[in-house]
Amino acid sequence: MTPKAKTVLSYLFLLVLLPAIAVGGYFLFRERGYVWISVVIAAVACIPFFIRFEKSTSDVRKTVMLALLIALSVLGRLAFSYVPHFKPVTAIIILAGIYLGAEAGFLCGSLSVLCSNFIFGQGPWTPFQMVAWGLIGFIAGVLSDPFKKHVILLMIYGVISGVFYSLFMDVLTVLWLDGGFTTKKYLAAIVTSFPITLTYAISNVIFLFVLVKPLGKKIDRIKEKYGI
Repeated sequence: MTPKAKTVLSYLFLLVLLPAIAVGGYFLFRERGYVWISVVIAAVACIPFFIRFEKSTSDVRKTVMLALLIALSVLGRLAFSYVPHFKPVTAIIILAGIYLGAEAGFLCGSLSVLCSNFIFGQGPWTPFQMVAWGLIGFIAGVLSDPFKKHVILLMIYGVISGVFYSLFMDVLTVLWLDGGFTTKKYLAAIVTSFPITLTYAISNVIFLFVLVKPLGKKIDRIKEKYGI
């Protein structure tokens, strides 16, 4: 398979199939099937990463780095658990996408949720969180070049990521409360969750500002040292 074909296939998996699994799975199973939906999303999210994976020392080291960033994301969510909605998770996921690639960014986002929710609690929200955070990491990887060159663009993306995450999770809020989706109820959910959305956006900017230089330089140094 050519590199271009691998890229197209990866993007179809991540942008089309996984959101469809999250939303479609909810309608099919409601609250009862969230565990299986989460497992399916985690498994499918790995496929694009390993489609691009080559049997080389470089990619093995990249996988180890990804695992470390997932662990850091989980620990960051746990460390700031006492501050509602103010977490470094999104910032770490964005940086994973920027420095390790779009597929790695999605995988970091989805697996960070799945692993940390064993502590914070699994539920129907887990598949939606996995897709939302995964897409944030994926898009960061696609736009990595401008984000590396322009910190302001990165901060703006931090704000957009907070808004996107909240809007995506509001879809679940409407479905869960009423079992159906209407624009009127969705708009009501958006208005109600505005303070939370604002907190997401602010926290993303703060953590990106704090982490982008030390964590970014560390990842770049490791990539250069080990030829990743």
